[in-house]
Order: sequence, then structure tokens, then C-alpha cells
Amino acid sequence: MEVEMDWQPVIERYENELTRNVIPFWVKNCVDREYGGYFTMLDRDGSVYDTTKYMWMQWRIVYMFAELYRRRCGEGHPEYLEIARQGFDFLFEHGRTGDGSYYFALNREGVPAMTPYSIFSDCFAAMGAAAMFAATGEERYRDEARSAMRSYIRRLDNPKGRWNKLLPGTPARLSLGSFMILANLGCVMKECLATGEFDAETDRAVRTVMRMFHHPELKVLFENVNPDGSFDLDSCEGRFVNPGHGLESMWFVLQYAERIGDAELIRQACDYVDELFRFGTDPEYGGIFYFMDALGRPHLELQHDMKLWWPHNEAAIAALFAFKLSGEERFLTHFKTVDAWMWSHFPDPEYGEWFAYLDRAGRPNNMLKGGKWKTFFHLPRCLMKSSELMRAMR
Repeated sequence: MEVEMDWQPVIERYENELTRNVIPFWVKNCVDREYGGYFTMLDRDGSVYDTTKYMWMQWRIVYMFAELYRRRCGEGHPEYLEIARQGFDFLFEHGRTGDGSYYFALNREGVPAMTPYSIFSDCFAAMGAAAMFAATGEERYRDEARSAMRSYIRRLDNPKGRWNKLLPGTPARLSLGSFMILANLGCVMKECLATGEFDAETDRAVRTVMRMFHHPELKVLFENVNPDGSFDLDSCEGRFVNPGHGLESMWFVLQYAERIGDAELIRQACDYVDELFRFGTDPEYGGIFYFMDALGRPHLELQHDMKLWWPHNEAAIAALFAFKLSGEERFLTHFKTVDAWMWSHFPDPEYGEWFAYLDRAGRPNNMLKGGKWKTFFHLPRCLMKSSELMRAMR
């Protein structure tokens, strides 16, 4: 039975929020016009409270403005490309190490401030450069996208390299984040560069996520598993569940499965989306928990029961993707639920943009709009991607 939904007013709400609220906030406040790159440590009103330039946040801004230009260039926004271009130039000049990897952070002027211990700096550099190539066709961007992608893949088996501070007593783990990011990154490379160079790695990452991180009895995606694919239920790290990560990884899998036409992979990923919503939703206050323990035991992180903006953003995309590909009402219900909760709690009606960190009941516990982990990425991507999915279902 086909499920009916009037998408037009929801599309308009998402697109208006993107174009009239979120984008203008960052255009006005994030560009460092003196040194290049971006300010991401933004207070509630957009004022800068720290000038450190964290590489994940910087490259995510390059990616988003390049994508917005590429998808909206007919609507007269050349400034999006210029914002992305100056960011790329600053990061490529100052942030790249001799082996092609990227530092974790720079100071305002571009002097390295933190070692290149995170492969995700390389990941987001690859995404940003790929989007720049898709937007401009300039070869230098394609060259850097391929270089950063190869660096990410090269470092997967030993992500931190010589910067690793762990000793032999720490158990070896496989991390969901490393593989889910590669699954999406491969799709970005395919779309933006029109290359099959990374197809095998992309497929391997997708299959690893689906086969190794899902616990069949507990019916949830774990964040960490043993190298042989077994589960460690005797440690907090082994029982760690991040519902937002799980939902984000599932829409990455769904976009891949849709592209290759794998109906069984679509069915499996949709089921995992449903499980994650049921496991991760707070039955008392609503919204999606930040961190959880698979067996309901105490969590090491004191912020575990907070409600953050990005898990809700990713949950909305996952629910829409699953509904689009399956047509099942359960996913429309999940979307309506997460949509209602996040729109009634995160937007800031006074200064614009969205709050990032809420307590369990949904009250802001600080007012920042950007920081070490929040930037112009999850929210605008959610608004843009959700609108696209809804338009495809009208």
C-alpha cells in the first residue's frame, strides 16, 4: 500500500532554513578575510571566541560551499565558490605535510598547531577537493582529491601512525567511523571525479560495516569490534553504541546500494535504520541519545545522555532515504518524529542557526554555534540532502 505524504511544505521549510538562516549566518561570520581559511569557533551571535583552525571543520566548509555552488550556481551565488576557493588555497598551502597528509589544527596565521594524528583530516580534505573539482573542472582540485583519498586509505591500518599514544595493553579494535567514512568518501569520489579508482575500497568498506559491526541478537550497530569481528561485552569501549553514527552510516550504505542496484543491501540497511531508531530514541524526553551502552550499563562519557544537533540531522536523512527506497510507513513515522523533535528544540529564533548541545530534556547547555566539532556541515548537509530526497518523492 502506497503511503501518501504532502512533501511541499516540508521542502519549503528545509530550503528556507538553509538559504535564509543557516547559509547567511556562516557567510557573514566564518570567513577569515585577513589570513584565509575560516573561523569556526563562533558564539551564539556569530562572534569569534577562538581563532584556532581545526582541519576537519575547515575542510568541511570548503566541501559545503563548493557543493552549494555546484547545486545552486544558476541562482546567482558566485560568492559560495569564492569562499570555498580561498579556504582550499589556505589549507593546501599551510595544512599539508610532506607525505600528503594533513595536520589536525593550525593557528590563525596557518602555522601548524597539532600533529597530523587523525586520518579524518585527510578524509575531509579529499571531500573538499573533490567538490571543488566538480564545481570548477580545475585539475589541481582533482589531483588533491585523489592524493588525500589515497592518504586516507594508506593510513587505515594504522591511523595515528607514530602519533599513537596507546601501549600494548590496549585491545586492538576496528572502528565503525573509519569504514563508514570510507563508504561515503568513495561515493563522493565517484560522483565528483567520475572515477572507478576507489570502487573496490568503497565496496569493501560498505560490506565491512554491514557484516562486522551489527550484533544480530542485540540488533544494534556497535562502534568498536575486535579485529576478528567478535564483540567485547566486558568493556565500556566494547559495548559503546553511537546511534547518530549508526544512522549516518546507514544512509551512506543506502546511497551506495541505490547506485549499484543492490536490493538485498537496501533491505538490510533499512532494517538497521529501524533498529537504531528504536534503540537510540529517548523514551522519556524524546530525541536521540548521544552515546549509549549496548547492555544499558554505565557509560564512561558524562555527556552520554545529551542531545546533539548532528545525530538528529543524520537521523532525518537516514529515515528519508529508507522511506524513499522502501516505501514503508515505519520510516515515514521515524522521520516525522525526529523532524518534529529537532525543529522544536535546536533552532535559535533570536540569532539564527541551531544550538549544538542540549541536555537530556532538550534545553541548551551552552550557546555556541560553532566549535572544535561543530561547523558548517551536518546541518546544511541535512537541509540540502533532505530537500533533495523529498523532491524525489513528490
